[in-house]
Amino acid sequence: MSIAQNKKAFHDYFVEERFEAGVVLEGWEVKAIRAGRVQLQEAYVVVHNTEIFLIGCHISPLPTASTHINPDPTRTRKLLLHAAEINKLIGSVERAGYTLVPLDMHYVKGRIKLEIGLAKGKKQHDKRATEKEREWQRDKQRLMKAKA
Repeated sequence: MSIAQNKKAFHDYFVEERFEAGVVLEGWEVKAIRAGRVQLQEAYVVVHNTEIFLIGCHISPLPTASTHINPDPTRTRKLLLHAAEINKLIGSVERAGYTLVPLDMHYVKGRIKLEIGLAKGKKQHDKRATEKEREWQRDKQRLMKAKA
């Protein structure tokens, strides 16, 4: 079940490979995510010292979550992956000019997971071509529906 999606990522990047990562969260963050108070639009993923971090993900704290802590909505959160996956990602990001983007936050067996994508940036003409293709598919569906 999806919690939050980053639709802008598919507009700005060609996603070539996907990985599912666990997210290190605090208690108030879990409550806020379950309430649907999370945004991935401005978030990005970085590699630092063989660890992977999610930066810029905004989780709005619930007013009733806790009274004794001062929550930081955009704090850096560590992502959990297998060592082989991390090594593969590090190699791709450093060598081949790929970037890591968060795609989707969802539940797996009651745990909150983040799907990250290994992606290459789109140029402006690629974005236009994608938009043109999407409009053509939409028009094609309308024509097929009108005939039926």
